[in-house]
Amino acid sequence: MARIHGRSGRLYVDISGTGSAEPIAFLSKWGIKFVTDKKEATAFGDANKVYVAGLPDAQGTYSGFYDDATQQLYTASQDGVARKFYIYPSITTTHYWYGTALFDFSIDGDVANTVNISGTWAAASAIAKVG
Repeated sequence: MARIHGRSGRLYVDISGTGSAEPIAFLSKWGIKFVTDKKEATAFGDANKVYVAGLPDAQGTYSGFYDDATQQLYTASQDGVARKFYIYPSITTTHYWYGTALFDFSIDGDVANTVNISGTWAAASAIAKVG
């Protein structure tokens, strides 16, 4: 696999709740983080701390520019319904992550900048990687 540029990345979400994911308008950044719970299990005589693994977690972020012609992720953040999503590092490859998630939504603006959106998401199902 080759290195890729982020300019062709996309976040697709079922924002209407109909089961069909569509690209979220005017995003400029996405993130996904996979971590596993770790609990210390160090015992007397161990040469260093020892940990055991618990459940894996998947969470992420997104950000971009506010668009008053679409809902972007506002509705998905308000109804508490898990939404189907796909994250493509680049739409020019067949590699992506998918699953369902619960979304949050923030909006901000200032006199010297654009009006921006951002948010987080947390897994509501197993998150899988394809490719």
